[in-house]
This record gives sequence, structure tokens and C-alpha cells, in this order.
Amino acid sequence: MDKKMSCSTLLAIFLVFLLMEAKTVKAQNNNGKKSPYDAAITNYYMLPTSPTGHEQAYCLARGACQNKTLVCPDQCMVRKPVRNRKQKGCFIDCSSRCEVTCKWRRPNCNGYGSLCYDPRFIGGDGVMFYFHGEKGGNFAIVSDETLQINAHFIGTRPQGRTRDFTWVQALSIMFDTHTLVIAAKKVAHWDSNIDALLVKWDGKEIEIPTTGEAEWKANSEEREVVVERTDDTNTVRVTVANLLELNINVRPIGKEEDRIHNYKLPENDAFAHLETQFKFFNLTDFVEGVLGKTYRPDYVSPVKIGVSMPMMGGEDKYKTPNLFSPLCRVCRFQRISSETNYEVSAY
Repeated sequence: MDKKMSCSTLLAIFLVFLLMEAKTVKAQNNNGKKSPYDAAITNYYMLPTSPTGHEQAYCLARGACQNKTLVCPDQCMVRKPVRNRKQKGCFIDCSSRCEVTCKWRRPNCNGYGSLCYDPRFIGGDGVMFYFHGEKGGNFAIVSDETLQINAHFIGTRPQGRTRDFTWVQALSIMFDTHTLVIAAKKVAHWDSNIDALLVKWDGKEIEIPTTGEAEWKANSEEREVVVERTDDTNTVRVTVANLLELNINVRPIGKEEDRIHNYKLPENDAFAHLETQFKFFNLTDFVEGVLGKTYRPDYVSPVKIGVSMPMMGGEDKYKTPNLFSPLCRVCRFQRISSETNYEVSAY
């Protein structure tokens, strides 16, 4: 009897272990979850550049790639192209994939974690949906224990329409005691050679260099923050250590786009807005926000699949008093210091 009970107990423990392993694998496949896979990707140190100009890395992560040297290919010899930032960069992956690939260093509006157009999301579950918000409104895109991202919406409502056309003009990224703002300046007439990107760190506007490494680093004791140009104007990559990475591009609404969609935009406003793709690290299982909740391991999308514009509601749950407020009906972020109220160019 004791042996039978012992076997039953062992079997139960084994089944629980399998379930835990399955949950872990799912978390590893989730872009926002903390996983050994995410940690292994960048677990390397750079070796001296080869005589041919190829960057190379020595992998430290445990597994098949440990102690191996990965060399960037001819098509993208360096991680950060400086002379021509429009080129692809070398992406080093020291996880079990153990590979180097060439990737564009700008947002992919059809990729996981993207926020583009008017505005269209692709969630952490890979499902596409639209969230319209409202002109002049601010909404929590992500709200978790250590991270809050709010978006400021701009828009217009032509006569006869029942809702606004909207786009995301600014993002406020709040973590630790800091706030990083990435915004598109209001532009009357678009010129791609003129920078329409506004970046603020704790309320102060910062300039991102255009020469050398073309990057700005925050003087923060908590974690490293890097804003790097990935094109001469209007395109940057932002990295907040152990929290997130995002690629951002500023773009206008063109005349042909205005005509096709019948936006009826005024002549003196190009409606410059952001195209963004997020990659998150260390999100909890209870993360909230328009985009954030799609990274929950048990999340099931409520939107109708197969329709031309699957809509995600919840404006009442995610609306915040202003761009810098962590307060909404379901928000989870707790600001370490008192709430800030920095100014940002907004409509």
C-alpha cells in the first residue's frame, strides 16, 4: 500500500513538473517574459574586430553555443552601421540558435509588439488589432510593476464622422525614478532631411549625436539607458537595460495617404507621428495595458479574427489623466518618487 501511494505521489509530482516545464517553455516563447532564452541571446563579449572588418563575439551562455565565436557575415559586418545607417546591422544570438543574422534597425510594423498607423497593434500573441483612443487622449500602453508606457494620441474628426482618426504622437516611458519621452514634433510641411524627433530625459530635452556612435547614454545608477540613431534623422533605437528595447520612426501622413483614407487633414499640419516596435524583458504574468496585456501567458484575444479592422475596446480602462500619470483603472505601476508632470510638445 505504501509503495502504491509512493508511486502515485511520484507520478503526481512528475505531472506537476511537466506542467511547470510547459509553462516555462511558453514563457520562453513569449517576447515579454523573463526567460533563459532572452538572457542567452546577449550573453557574450566582443572580440577585436577581424582584419577584414567583421565584428565577432565570444559566447558565454550555457548550451550548444557556449565558448563559440560568432562572426558577422559579409552582408552586415558590424552591429551598428555608422557610415550608412540605412544598412542592416549584425544581430548576434548566443542562445541555442547560435547564429548571426542581418536585421533592419527600424520598426517592423508587421512584427510582434508593433504600434503603427492609425493606430494598429500586433500583440505579444501575434494577433493584430486596432485601438482608436481619442484625439488629445493619453492611454496606458503597458503597465507593470516596474514599467509604465503611456501614449499621447493626436487626431482629427472630419465633419460627418462619428469618431476621430488617431495616431500616436508621443510615448512616455516611466521606470525607477525616471521618465523618458520620445515624441514627434508638430510639423507643417514634412522634410525627411529635417529631424522631427523630440527626446526628453526627466523633463530636459536631449540631443542625440549624429556622428561617431551616434548615441546618448543616461547617467543613471539604476540601469543603463541608450538612445541611438539608426538613421541620420527621425529614427532611433532605445534600450533600457533589463526592461525593454524599442525601435522608433517618425513619419508624416502623405497627401496620397490623406486622399485614399479621406482624412481631410489641414494644409498646415503633416500629422507627424510614431511608428514603434517593442521588445520587453521581465514582464510579470499580470502586466496590463492596451499592448501589455497581450503578453500575459494566459491571454486570449477578444477581437474578431478575419475582419478587416478588428477593434480592441477598453478606452475607459486605459485612459490616464496625462502623459506622465501612472493612474488608470487597471494600471499596476508604482512610481518610486512623487509623480512628475514634465511638459512635452503635444497637440
